[in-house]
Amino acid sequence: MMALIASFLLATNATPQELVASCRSMIPADAELEGRIVLRSRKGIAQAEYGYVLKRHGGETALTLRDASGQEVPFGKEGSILGTDVTWSDLTLDYLWWDDVSFDAEREGETVHGQVCAVVVMRKGDRVVRVWVDRKTGALMQAEEFSGGKPVRRLWGTRLKKFGDRWMANVLEVETLGSGHRTKITVEKLK
Repeated sequence: MMALIASFLLATNATPQELVASCRSMIPADAELEGRIVLRSRKGIAQAEYGYVLKRHGGETALTLRDASGQEVPFGKEGSILGTDVTWSDLTLDYLWWDDVSFDAEREGETVHGQVCAVVVMRKGDRVVRVWVDRKTGALMQAEEFSGGKPVRRLWGTRLKKFGDRWMANVLEVETLGSGHRTKITVEKLK
């Protein structure tokens, strides 16, 4: 029933807040994801690879990274993680909980992977993120982070997989624009 209501709202005149709420509803409140983070050159050559476990429970998120030998690797929550294109914000999608949201009217109806999207701009202090939300499903299709009014990083899903009864992106790409590399995040297990 809830999916039917969400679908109806998204297909009609949903507010930016309703679209963002739809994206949030697709993120499991309590879950454990396991996978890989691979930094690659533009030609696809792996430059660094880490295993990860991301645990969400009761609104709290914890991340553990391991190198190729299985050793836990320390990292900070500010900036990129271990020289990859990935940030803490990419993994937690924290911008979906920001209060200042509005439509980007100039980009309304753009498509991502053939899906017609609503484009929403989110702000928190100096941070600005633009997200593309599929009008049919309410799924987050792409996100861009801005600095100085220009996009500096982009995140998008490239493949979906069904884990139990939940469909979600199991392959994401993150690119720091102009860096000459990008990072692939794979989700191999969802508990």
